[in-house]
Amino acid sequence: MSGSSPAARLQRLFEGHRLTPTQRRIAHCMVRRAADAPFLSSVELAELAGVSQPSVTRFAVALGFDGYPALRRHLREVAPADGQRADAEDTYNEYQQAVRAEIENLRQLSELLADPGPVERAGQLLAGSCPLPVLGLRAASSQARGFGYFAAKVHPDVRVLDEGGSTLYDRIDSARRAGASALMCFALPRHPKEVVDALAYAQGLGLTVVTVADSAFAPVAGYSDLLIPAAVGSGLAFDTVCAPMLLGRVLLEAMCDGLPDAQARLEEFDARAVARGLFVE
Repeated sequence: MSGSSPAARLQRLFEGHRLTPTQRRIAHCMVRRAADAPFLSSVELAELAGVSQPSVTRFAVALGFDGYPALRRHLREVAPADGQRADAEDTYNEYQQAVRAEIENLRQLSELLADPGPVERAGQLLAGSCPLPVLGLRAASSQARGFGYFAAKVHPDVRVLDEGGSTLYDRIDSARRAGASALMCFALPRHPKEVVDALAYAQGLGLTVVTVADSAFAPVAGYSDLLIPAAVGSGLAFDTVCAPMLLGRVLLEAMCDGLPDAQARLEEFDARAVARGLFVE
């Protein structure tokens, strides 16, 4: 366990426990601040998560510890290597540290993909939905558009939902009436309440929600039928999202495996692109 990243260790510690929404919020905060988590007091963690200090204590007990001090002691015991690595990080400037943090996020994603089952299941769900609505608002809108752009090359009907407002529900309704069975969602911090509400609405219509989020304990977790986490970097003024973007490409690959005519569609597109002189070689 000590050989993996701090965030990955926390994910494994929290998995398998039935957590309340407040406890999920605390878990999400700890994953986001994985390097600092072993050194935060219960008051500091409560403030960061926006919960009460007793909630932090109940959270630790829910994980099987006598209290928060025991949880923090456990985190310190399994993270000696990370303390040494933090000392080494002092030799890098803030830009290098941001890049190295993203490398660590990608390494964590690689560990997660050692079990391809969830991605393969997601690929089948996305391939089987026609049309395929792809939701992403605010910070996640570029992820939704990028996924939709490539998905449209192999999928017959992709509908990108990257704008909120009352018409968002109209478009979800429309996709469902047209035969959609699943909805793909990209959810990144800060998480808009509108995304949570939209996912609840989609589930109410019978859509299966597949979500890429920054943590398995993100606010959208309770409204996702299949959530695959990919951490974001928070070392710069704005979050960096290399891991969620790569996970989106992995899901595209899995979706292509579920579409028997995907290769033919790609070849057809390439032929049309050559005929139109679309790209400069």
